[in-house]
Amino acid sequence: MKVWIDVGDGRAELGNTGIILHVADNSGKKVGRLRVGKANVEWCGGRTQIGNGRKMRLENLISYLREPNPAN
Repeated sequence: MKVWIDVGDGRAELGNTGIILHVADNSGKKVGRLRVGKANVEWCGGRTQIGNGRKMRLENLISYLREPNPAN
């Protein structure tokens, strides 16, 4: 799977290590990090190190998000 980000007028394709999004709550307190790679996404909450977080195949995440949500 190809994954890229749009940056201003350019485009950057993700390498093997992907990108890491730092996530904080509205008060600025760190909640965790989300690593997005070519094949996997990984959630590292709190002090969890990259590589030890909860992983999911990118295709599985996309399939899950495409499913209709009966709660809404």
